[in-house]
Amino acid sequence: KSTDPAFSQKMMGDGYVIFPTSGDIVAPVDGKVEMLFPTMHAIGITSKEGIEILLHLGIDTVNLEGKGFQPHVKIGDVIEQGQLLMKMDLQYINEHAPSSEILCIFTGGQKCRILKETEVSAGQVNIVKITQ
Repeated sequence: KSTDPAFSQKMMGDGYVIFPTSGDIVAPVDGKVEMLFPTMHAIGITSKEGIEILLHLGIDTVNLEGKGFQPHVKIGDVIEQGQLLMKMDLQYINEHAPSSEILCIFTGGQKCRILKETEVSAGQVNIVKITQ
């Protein structure tokens, strides 16, 4: 469960939280990068099926003004599941922000059901089921 109250109350949409053990942030789906915040703390993706996904990288990391983030994509890039999107300096973020947790939010109204609540690795499939 997220430490962020707005996310926990699903104010922006349903989703799930990842507590990263690596700073490599990879694409959860095939799709397109629609948005990359100037502060690098969030990435907006539209999947090839049309699902809108917001990856919010850390809690209150907007205040870091881009420090601790190294983007590997830009707006308009077509991406593949598992592709590196961003590198987060977890040590820096954990020292300067409340949390490095990653919020994966479905902003188009979809619901998600967690199929596997355990440690997972990038590239694993059948972890989350998305419904309209």
